[in-house]
Formats: sequence, C-alpha cells, structure tokens
Amino acid sequence: MKSIRRMAKPVSLFLAILMITIFTPYQTVLAKMILTETVMVSDRADEARVYVNSVLAREDLKAALMSQGIYMKEAKALIDSLSDTEIVLLADKIEQLPAGGDPVSTIIGAVVFIFLVLLITDILGLTDVFTFVKKS
Repeated sequence: MKSIRRMAKPVSLFLAILMITIFTPYQTVLAKMILTETVMVSDRADEARVYVNSVLAREDLKAALMSQGIYMKEAKALIDSLSDTEIVLLADKIEQLPAGGDPVSTIIGAVVFIFLVLLITDILGLTDVFTFVKKS
C-alpha cells in the first residue's frame, strides 16, 4: 500500500498540474493582415478630430448652429460618436467646401466676367453686341 502511495504522489501531482493548465482560461492570438488604408485612417483620425473640434469652436459656427436649434453639447456628442473613417471623411469634406462668400459679390463678379468676354469678342469682331465698340 505504501508503495502505491509513493508512486501515486508524483502521478497525482502531474495530473493536477495538467488539469490546471488544461482548464485555465486563455485567449487565442489571432494574427491577420490589416489594410494600409486602415492604418492611414487611424493615423489621420486624431488630426481630423482636432480639426473638426477647432472648426466647431468658431463663434460664427456656434451662432449658426444655435440659430438652427442645435446645441453645442449635442454637436460635440455627435462628433465624438463618429468612427475614425467618418471623422476623416467629414474633415475632408469641410476642407473641400468653398469658404462661402457674399452671393451679391459672386453675381457681380459673374456679370463683370461676362461683360469682359463679350467686350473682347466684340473688339475682335466675333460678335456685335455693343454699339460703342468701333469696328475696323
């Protein structure tokens, strides 16, 4: 009986350690390829968030949002909830939008441009729009 107990001690110790290692929870490591765009977007996301928040901090934009009934806390919460891809797209869209100008000056500029084009074509003899242009 003593010999069996002496033999069983190392075996039972081995089995106890084996069972502990088998039933110990562990997480498998999954390695996979990531796209270059994913890395680039995650790098640009921080810069985009800073840029969008700086645009959102402008006083004229705050006044425009308040006139539309949008509170700044709601706008900041919406901006913070955007994913990295969405915030980068929003920042790119903001950068591409025209700076916004006075519509009257745009119309005046277009009228002056059309007048100059017609004047030059009248001087060259291609059109006969203005009576004050002397033809040669």
